[in-house]
Amino acid sequence: MSPQKVRLVAGLVRGMKVKNALDQLQFNSKQAALPVKKLIESAVANAIHNDQVKVDTLKIETIFVNEGSVLHRWMPRAMGRATPLRKRSSHVTVILTGEVDETKKKTEKKEVKEAKIEETKKEEIKKEITKKTKSASAKATADKK
Repeated sequence: MSPQKVRLVAGLVRGMKVKNALDQLQFNSKQAALPVKKLIESAVANAIHNDQVKVDTLKIETIFVNEGSVLHRWMPRAMGRATPLRKRSSHVTVILTGEVDETKKKTEKKEVKEAKIEETKKEEIKKEITKKTKSASAKATADKK
């Protein structure tokens, strides 16, 4: 989609709270509204999962559209002529801001510590098993001799 068309939609939601922006894009008649809406939903999911941000506080700080690569095509015209077609694409960048949810961060750190402890226990068990099998195989070879 051409950057000019996407910029119209991006300008519409710039500076809005995420919930209001998604509502605005839901009922917008522009075709560029759907890809921008999906992009914002993806950014919200990333903010929640990666940075433990509160959903209610999320706001679109900046959103801008740059030109992407252009596909050059040709359209046949009258009398054996052809005219160029430029199929444009765009790169959209969204930056969200919001408050971090401290309670989620603390519980996640505990879960990570517990997972590390379980991994070390599993490694110790594996080492013991390999030691036992090595000693058993050494006894078996000694008995054969």
